[in-house]
Amino acid sequence: MLFPPKAVERAMQIKEVMLRAMNKEYSWLRAAEILGITPRGLRRLRQRMERFGYRGLVDMRHGRPSPRKAPVAEVERILELYRERYAGFNGRHFWQLVRRDHEVKFSYSCVKQILQGAGLLKKGRARGRHRRRRERKACFGEMLHLDGSPHPWLGLGGGDRQTLIQVADDATNRLLYAQLWEGETVQAVMSALKEVIGQYGIPAALYTDRAGWAFETPKAGEKVDKAHLTQVGQALHRLGIEHIPSYSPQARGRSERMNRTLQDRLVNELKAAGASTMEKANAYLQERYITTHNEFLAREPRDPESAFVERGRSISTRSSAWRRCARWARTTWSAWRGRRCRSHASRAAPPVLACT
Repeated sequence: MLFPPKAVERAMQIKEVMLRAMNKEYSWLRAAEILGITPRGLRRLRQRMERFGYRGLVDMRHGRPSPRKAPVAEVERILELYRERYAGFNGRHFWQLVRRDHEVKFSYSCVKQILQGAGLLKKGRARGRHRRRRERKACFGEMLHLDGSPHPWLGLGGGDRQTLIQVADDATNRLLYAQLWEGETVQAVMSALKEVIGQYGIPAALYTDRAGWAFETPKAGEKVDKAHLTQVGQALHRLGIEHIPSYSPQARGRSERMNRTLQDRLVNELKAAGASTMEKANAYLQERYITTHNEFLAREPRDPESAFVERGRSISTRSSAWRRCARWARTTWSAWRGRRCRSHASRAAPPVLACT
């Protein structure tokens, strides 16, 4: 029986050390220390040498197939799934889906090595240590992130881009709302707030960028004017939600990372599901994607108590007052913006909405 060169070399090393120990050059304890094994292991090797000769020093496990070796048929099935249905998916996303939908039992490391060995997945470079990130809020609902991400979500080509409005919780990284819209409009933002408040309650704070629907910024690059609220700002004020502006992409890093994760995962899932229209994509988001996303990527909050406040009758998102709020937002905001552009010196505040 032929043995690998490394196994033969190791056996020759063991033989030399044991002969020196037999010659009283050093003790058996020292011999075990030199070989990097326990004294009990050295005694077993000595017994094997006495019984089988020098051949007994070779590790007989070499040359035998591992009992944990992956079945060839299962490896071929995984490669076929990736090539035909999930091409372009990252390794972890693919592993999560095949475990859920195709009953693959292999670990993530095993699946990743299979894909990398077949040349279907590139080996990523080790990333450097990130700067210290802001600690997450303690309670679910203590602060939400709302952002819009223009991107070719449907993958139709021709420069066709849709805007995904997403709302995520800071403490748990849960995706609370995600829908495709034509643009990041007041109507889209109000609809997102309505869905979140209707399902979970009123959050303590909302963190957004300084888009036109969110804040009035008198001069580019300077602080927002909190004395002149936008229509969305007024609605948040009347609901008692603190509206926090972001002054750089780095400051809203969690929103940016959420958008990057969605661009990586959602585009591929919509393509695999055959969702080629906004209606189909939004239905897929609502019925399947958000639940799966939270199952894999959400985390438990440090404080189990929820910071969401149950909405009262006076601020119910199903009331006519809220509908008037959204309707006025669509009509008066654009009019006020136009008036502000024509007469910037006066800077009149937008009309206040009666949401109660």
